[in-house]
Amino acid sequence: MSRFFAGGDSSSESSSSDEEELYSDHEAQKEDEESEEDSEEEEEDEDTTTDEEGGKGGVSKFLRNQESSEESEDEDKVTVVKSAKDKRLEELEGVVKLIDNARRINDWSTISTEFDKLNRQVVKMAAQEKLPKIYVKTIAELEDFMNDTVATQKVSIKKLNATNMRGLNQMKQKIKRNNREYTTEIEKYRADKEEYMMSEEEEEVKPVEKVKKPKAVYTEGIDGVDDGGGWGIIGENGKAVAYTPEKILSNLRTIVESRGKKNTDRVEQIRILEKLLEVAVTPYQNIRVLLTLISTRFDLTTSSTTNYMSQEQWKSAEHEFGTLLGILEANKNLVVVENAEEWEDVEKPPQPAAGELLKIPGSIVSIAERLDDELTRSLQHVDPHTAEYIERLSDEQALYNNILRALLYTENLQTIDKLETPQDAANRIVMRRLEHVYFKPAQVVSILEETAWKAIPRELDSKITPRSGPQDIATLVQVLSTYLFKNSVDIIRARAYLCQVYYFALHNKYYRARDMLLMSHLQETITNFNISTQILFNRTLVQVGLCAFRAGLVYEAQNTLQEICGSGRQKELLAQGVQLQRYSQVTPEQEKLERQRQLPFHMHINLDLLECVYLTCSMLLEVPLLAQTGSSPDIKKRVISKTYRRLLEFHERQIFTGPPENTRDHVMQASRALAAGEWKKAADLICSIKVWELMADSEQIKKMLSEQIQEEGLRTYLFTYAPFYDTLSVNTLAGMFDLTERKVAAVVSKMISHEELAAALDQVNSAIIFRKGVELSRLQSLALTLSDKASGLIESNERVLEQRTQGTANAFERQGGQGGRGGRGGRGGRGGQRGDRGGSRTRGGQQFGGGALGGAIKA
Repeated sequence: MSRFFAGGDSSSESSSSDEEELYSDHEAQKEDEESEEDSEEEEEDEDTTTDEEGGKGGVSKFLRNQESSEESEDEDKVTVVKSAKDKRLEELEGVVKLIDNARRINDWSTISTEFDKLNRQVVKMAAQEKLPKIYVKTIAELEDFMNDTVATQKVSIKKLNATNMRGLNQMKQKIKRNNREYTTEIEKYRADKEEYMMSEEEEEVKPVEKVKKPKAVYTEGIDGVDDGGGWGIIGENGKAVAYTPEKILSNLRTIVESRGKKNTDRVEQIRILEKLLEVAVTPYQNIRVLLTLISTRFDLTTSSTTNYMSQEQWKSAEHEFGTLLGILEANKNLVVVENAEEWEDVEKPPQPAAGELLKIPGSIVSIAERLDDELTRSLQHVDPHTAEYIERLSDEQALYNNILRALLYTENLQTIDKLETPQDAANRIVMRRLEHVYFKPAQVVSILEETAWKAIPRELDSKITPRSGPQDIATLVQVLSTYLFKNSVDIIRARAYLCQVYYFALHNKYYRARDMLLMSHLQETITNFNISTQILFNRTLVQVGLCAFRAGLVYEAQNTLQEICGSGRQKELLAQGVQLQRYSQVTPEQEKLERQRQLPFHMHINLDLLECVYLTCSMLLEVPLLAQTGSSPDIKKRVISKTYRRLLEFHERQIFTGPPENTRDHVMQASRALAAGEWKKAADLICSIKVWELMADSEQIKKMLSEQIQEEGLRTYLFTYAPFYDTLSVNTLAGMFDLTERKVAAVVSKMISHEELAAALDQVNSAIIFRKGVELSRLQSLALTLSDKASGLIESNERVLEQRTQGTANAFERQGGQGGRGGRGGRGGRGGQRGDRGGSRTRGGQQFGGGALGGAIKA
């Protein structure tokens, strides 16, 4: 066999020279022909191929034509040569993938192991090249995931097993030590994740590739496009890529049909729509492209992992919305309405007749609402204590301008009889405008309104709130609320009413706000509304209570705030935070919805101030009441605030009481001082609370509180020490509490008229004469307490007995001589007597007389 093949080789070698000459001549001729048609780059590639194939021998020469055809087919394929850097990067990505898989199943043991491997690889890479950005992304996400897991474990019933818990504890230390070195890079990544990772792709050194560039070819006859003298760009699919005014409608149809489908690149769609907007020439084309472009920008939120639009995308959408409104205002014959039909012919745009309206499907109001929602959502996710929050909040002016402009456009549509615009659209946009106004001070709203009207063209005006109308903000709020109350139903009407009440309460119009709230009867039906309206009701109720406090109406303020502050769930009820309780049964979906309902920080009501007002009002009411019940045990104990009583009892149980550190400590120590008659100390403690500075006219508030403490201190003193006096000079009391005699006489007269004090006021001698014999001794007080408890015990026993014998009232009665043990011969008579005794009992069960104690009570 070897000789046979050896012979074959020698024969091929003998004939190779002639074949090579013929082949070389043929190749030379072929190369000359191709050089006239192809570029110099292709000639060099084919020469290289010829040189390489010239060294081959044997049968391979006869397969030359086949190989050259295969190479021509593979010419467009990419040849990638991996460098050592790319191999290391692939290994790094493999470890990152393992970590991601372990995160999905909460396997902290694997995460800890792979994290060590990841750091070892990065140390090798960092010595030769830049820090991989995929590594920065991984450690940043690991830190966030670890913090979430730790927070979940604190409240979750289901705990990790011992192995995973050990891995979690190890990762806490590792991440803390490791991330300290890369703080700057992590902050850059968290500031803008997409841009940070995209910059890596731009800086990345591309592998050696052999890619055919798109050729500029003459495209006359391709899709009928003749742009720029017939020259265009050929894409990957072999078709001309052309964005022309004639193709705008067909391109829009393609983009709209791909919305909602999987693997749709919305960023690429936005780029295409921006190019279409540049080439659009008619107002109709501009409106169609803008409507689609704004909707596509909103789709980015649903497709991305974040829950809100980036500032760049939001500003772009807001600018495009303003451009859209400007085009619609300039072209009165084009209207965007919700009930319009889609134009089907993509080749020929619609040509309306003169004076005819062209309806374009869309919703201006929905775009304004979505812009508002996206700004609110972004404010929810931004840290309110940073400059970024202030920057995002400054966008509210541009949003308010567009809301007002959309309102004017909606009003204009309502004037056109042919359109039959529904009233609901106008109600929704007016409600959005009112919701941006009601919680702000009048000075801020004045600036907001003035700036908005300046940004709107002069020829535009509103019928609801004319440009030349009154500049009073209270009138503006009332006009908007009245419009909604007349033209809407159910939820929007209730929200408009609550917004108006909130505004009046915020601007110290207590009696007007209170009367409106009571006349609405919303407190009876608020549970039938959605949660956001219930939150608005709670906020309004709290604001009315704070308004009553600023007016010096302590009882009304405490009574209004009792329902919210007494529950201990102020954050949750006011949508200012989520309180996760230890054994709560809240599902992750419910928690997510709860977080979505949270209000932005600039709309919050200060909870420290709210708690301080509530506890101060409770102190001014509870301390005199405690003194009254202590001196008169016959009065049934009445509790005004259980929360305050609980805090006071806890404070009194403390063995050592240090100086006050927070609001509660100040109020509790002031309560003890007031109960002891030290009203000056109590006033100093209350006025030293720093949270009062958050209220307007804080000095006036402190002065009002001092006067209230003086009066309640006088009442507490009289309740406590009345049994020890026969007469008491009004002048003495005025000196003790730094009040005028007229004020002391008024307070004492009020107590006497309300039968709180058993005394008479001697106006001639300016003295208080106390009536004796009314007060009970200590023994009498204890006896009355015992009798009350015994009576309560008797009533509860009878109630229980009636419940157990319901329907069997005669079960314990014994008839005739058959009662008891009468069936036993000689003892039957005795049994009969017992039966008679049993028969004399009243229906309804056994009557318990209470023995000697019961007789004494009845007597």
